[in-house]
Amino acid sequence: MKIDKDAPVGVFDSGVGGLTVAREIMRNLPSEKIVYFGDTARVPYGNKSKETIIRYSRQIIRFLLEQQVKAIVIACNTASAFALDAVREELEIPILGVIEPGAYVAAKETKNKRVGVIGTIGTVGSGIHEAFLRKLDPDITVIGKACPLFVPLVEEGWLHDPVTKEVAQRYLGELKEKEIDTLILGCTHYPLLRSTIREVMGEGVRLVNPAYESALTLGRILEREGLLRTDGGREEFPYRFYVSDLADEFKTFANSILPYDVEMTQKIDIEKY
Repeated sequence: MKIDKDAPVGVFDSGVGGLTVAREIMRNLPSEKIVYFGDTARVPYGNKSKETIIRYSRQIIRFLLEQQVKAIVIACNTASAFALDAVREELEIPILGVIEPGAYVAAKETKNKRVGVIGTIGTVGSGIHEAFLRKLDPDITVIGKACPLFVPLVEEGWLHDPVTKEVAQRYLGELKEKEIDTLILGCTHYPLLRSTIREVMGEGVRLVNPAYESALTLGRILEREGLLRTDGGREEFPYRFYVSDLADEFKTFANSILPYDVEMTQKIDIEKY
């Protein structure tokens, strides 16, 4: 199968969190076009079963393939944990999740072999980061901590609010006591709280942003496969956004965090796929 290197990259998430991944692709691979899908009708994924997440992911991938994407990024930790292995074998184009790129960097960076992971209840409960890190280095101790209130705080726009700092102190105090030296931000919303997390954890803890690492990994994969778009020729609308519900709310949030003005967000019926 010949893949067109001028085709866009597909990025999908359960909602708005994956926009942090899209943002890093925009910054680090500025020649690439993006088709983004946010499953805003069925968010959150963190409390759904593995079978349901795989079914949702397959529907979204069918939609993205219809948009003729050349590669897919699962910009959702829960879907990366539950669906990536199941769908990888079914595709002829490259697909990557957000867990492995962050885990590689954490394994490389940790000095005392004590790595923290924060994420949703589903992601932390899956143990996926721990399994992957221990495969990379069996001596690593992984301490997971679910931080379920971080997502609604981000979506409320309370990125630098005293309430958010207090919540962060309560969640992260436990990790500080465990003397981790590296912390994976294991939910795509969390990079937006980076400064608060940094303040609470202190300068001595290396924060790993899987959104950034995933964008770099995508670049390496596209280059290896001869699919990297290098000519920087800009189209009028290089980024297209689709959602399964709440298009206006999505657009408002997207415009608050992206380095690009989102003109249009289109609602589609994902259950048709």
